[in-house]
Amino acid sequence: MSAMKNSTACLTLLSQLSLGSDQGDHAENNPCAAPDSDWRLQIARTVALYARQDFGELWSLAMAHHVILRTFPELHRVMLAQEKQEAQWCENAIAREQGRIEHALSFLAVICEALEKAGDVVVIKSLDHWPDLGSDLDLYTNASVTDVIAIMRERFNATLEKRSWGDRLANKWNFVVPGLPELIEVHVSRLGQTGEQVTITDSLVRRSGKAQFGSYALRVSAPENRIIISTLQRMYRHFYLRLCDIVDTADLVNSDAVDYEYLKSLAQSAGLWDGIATYLVTVAGYVKSYSGKYLTLPPLVTSAARFGNELVQLRRKFLRIPIFPQAARLYTTEWARLLFNGELKNTLRLSLLPGLAVAAAVEFKLRGTDKGIW
Repeated sequence: MSAMKNSTACLTLLSQLSLGSDQGDHAENNPCAAPDSDWRLQIARTVALYARQDFGELWSLAMAHHVILRTFPELHRVMLAQEKQEAQWCENAIAREQGRIEHALSFLAVICEALEKAGDVVVIKSLDHWPDLGSDLDLYTNASVTDVIAIMRERFNATLEKRSWGDRLANKWNFVVPGLPELIEVHVSRLGQTGEQVTITDSLVRRSGKAQFGSYALRVSAPENRIIISTLQRMYRHFYLRLCDIVDTADLVNSDAVDYEYLKSLAQSAGLWDGIATYLVTVAGYVKSYSGKYLTLPPLVTSAARFGNELVQLRRKFLRIPIFPQAARLYTTEWARLLFNGELKNTLRLSLLPGLAVAAAVEFKLRGTDKGIW
């Protein structure tokens, strides 16, 4: 099996495992839907064809998409039923990931507590994937940079990673903490690839709240802010979706916890509403394609979307968003809104993004990495 076909097959299996099948009221009218027993049988048939090397690819992709704990337990049950030798490997992978997450949370809780002495601290992005966890630990704070660096160095003996051009614009710092494999990434008073977004930061702090993650209570953002931050990261920076983003967002929509009127009002003031609507509709399309489930989005969302899942393509292991002209138009809308708001400094920051993206693309082509730029 070619690498591309193998990645596609593995992502399909992970999508089925994490999204499940439609058991709702729409099932009988949806040709994509399948009864629970048929869905599990399909998973079992797929797994039965996997060779040892295919499981390695599956693990690698699941780690990259942050869905190990939302896919491997069901995969383990299927393997046990088939008496496959890889069942023990799957169990070990689950245990290792659970250990990694517990270890990371033990550091994260103490770091948040220490930084809260200097200002408000909210964990962003990383815990959205619960029970999975991101590959680094992202924090937002309105504390001063001087205080953040002093606390991290003095309390945790942390060292600063070299900052890229993008890091400097975004006003973020990465810390290496002894004993913690994950980086601590601290966003200070700004969000967005170039640090252009300050309109939404007050809401981020004001509407945040404590939530329980294992034995730790940590402050996280409200559902609306989670969607905004995910959109900024996926549609305005990386231009690709991961399976965890799709599952996270689908869970938020299904929880009925999103205030769409508030989300629209806040996003419009930041010039992000078109991108958010497009992100939500794209997620809904992907969920429907792989599980038959319908995500209920209000007309104010669906009418504002610029495109949907039909333009997303799997390349280099991720679901790629088309940059030209689709994502470029979203960038233009954000830029125009910041200018209209009179945020001249933030408009200038965002104006640097195309040049930064070109420099990163050239660096990647020449050296195989955009580290130091993006």
